[in-house]
Amino acid sequence: MSHSAQFRDTLVRYLKARIPFISIRTVERGRALDILRDVAQSIGIPVYVHTLSKGMRDLAQNRAVSDERSVIGALDFATQQFMQRQNLTVVFTEVPDIEDDTQIARHFQDAVMLAAENNGAIIAITTKSIWPQLQRLGMSLILDPPNEDEMLQIIRENLAPYRSQIPNEWDEQDERRAAAILAGITQMEAENVIATLLAKGRITKDDLNEVAHAKDRIFADISGIERVHVQGQDLHVGGLSGLKRWLDRERPLLTADLRDRGIRPPRGILLVGVPGCGKSLSAKAIAAQWNLPLYRLDLANIHGQYLGQSEARLKDALATADHVSPCVLWIDEIEKGLAGAAQGASDGGTSTRLVGHFLYWLQEARSRVFVVATANDVSKLPPELLRRGRFDELFFVDLPSPEERWEIIQIYVQRGLKRSLSDALMSELVSLSDGFAGADIEAAVREVVKEAILKGDHAVTDELFKRSFANIVPLSKTSPEQIEAIRAWGRERAVPASGTPIGSPDAQAKPRREVLV
Repeated sequence: MSHSAQFRDTLVRYLKARIPFISIRTVERGRALDILRDVAQSIGIPVYVHTLSKGMRDLAQNRAVSDERSVIGALDFATQQFMQRQNLTVVFTEVPDIEDDTQIARHFQDAVMLAAENNGAIIAITTKSIWPQLQRLGMSLILDPPNEDEMLQIIRENLAPYRSQIPNEWDEQDERRAAAILAGITQMEAENVIATLLAKGRITKDDLNEVAHAKDRIFADISGIERVHVQGQDLHVGGLSGLKRWLDRERPLLTADLRDRGIRPPRGILLVGVPGCGKSLSAKAIAAQWNLPLYRLDLANIHGQYLGQSEARLKDALATADHVSPCVLWIDEIEKGLAGAAQGASDGGTSTRLVGHFLYWLQEARSRVFVVATANDVSKLPPELLRRGRFDELFFVDLPSPEERWEIIQIYVQRGLKRSLSDALMSELVSLSDGFAGADIEAAVREVVKEAILKGDHAVTDELFKRSFANIVPLSKTSPEQIEAIRAWGRERAVPASGTPIGSPDAQAKPRREVLV
């Protein structure tokens, strides 16, 4: 049964039972009123609805019954009606200050008690919580945004009138994919997206990308997570063939209908390893190649100075990610935000609660949010973060192999100089870059590109390349102990992102842990 069908069925039972107070939590006031109107007509009860703009009106006939626009005045009118007639239901759509013990909340409490004496009912449609003393007089309902099945029906209803009028390339699979993308937004927002597509005069396959971007724009100004605009240069990551094969395999599952199979969509990956080897770049590349919006969650900035503020910020940020799904959520250097829990920080338990809430969301949420978390200092990661079932896979990003360094050098040279290097020079640069991270290679090539900009492309020589690479002192030379400690951790716990053993130059050796590809 769909969300709205369950909501309708429960609402019918509450109204037939004459529950004196019903709170409906939703952001879709219009949709809730439409369902209420249908229910009221089906069971034959009178329903009045109050809005600040129109006052009190008969819901079925849409005629005015009172011009009183204030909530207090409308409550007074409702109490008079309850004393004069039976089985009346009054709906309030805009109720301020009802979540705490306030004068208006107590006024509602008195009105509800009077309604109960006369077989009446008060319904409050709100986005806020209800004062507990008031809520205990009745029952509560939640009207969620349309799920995939309901969104599919909305899409078909909005496209149907134009089937014979404009070209439409969408088949059933395209409609279902659009429904999966739009799930989580309101019916009105979805109808606006479809209307925008129809305004072009045709529906094409490429419009599925526009649907994703339109949903992204709906939530563009929501705080909690930062929208990252991916540039074309983020499309290519050198090496990491093992990670790329795994991602190619998982991509179709992110938007597939998996409900009958009893499994969740891919949840994400944790990338650990040597600093500067492409972990953060991988998050951008995944979003670009999967054609999904990329959002960044900075856990270090989640912490607030007041009790409960950090947890509330994290909850809001993750809820925002659920709303904008399908998307890629990038959490850079995750250990910085969760380190306190692993090290027993004296912060009143805030870090532990953050970890608990994040892990619960990571494991239980069913939204199509693909998390790409990166970490450099693995010793600060809470152990529970690494348990199976949190992330889909844990990848170790090592220093690039000779073959990977060749590929990375080609990428940066082509990007900055729009040319290729001879095989002889490439072989020498690969040798000179032994122990380099991807960031070190980028820095070396960047110095050459600077010379080309300042002095012209004719100034770029083989000697300039060699000198630039020779001037780089990588982390593997300055802190070899740190690199080996990171590798030792990864050998037992992670899958090598390159597909070859961690820390081994032998590309044919078998990794200790592998994934299905």
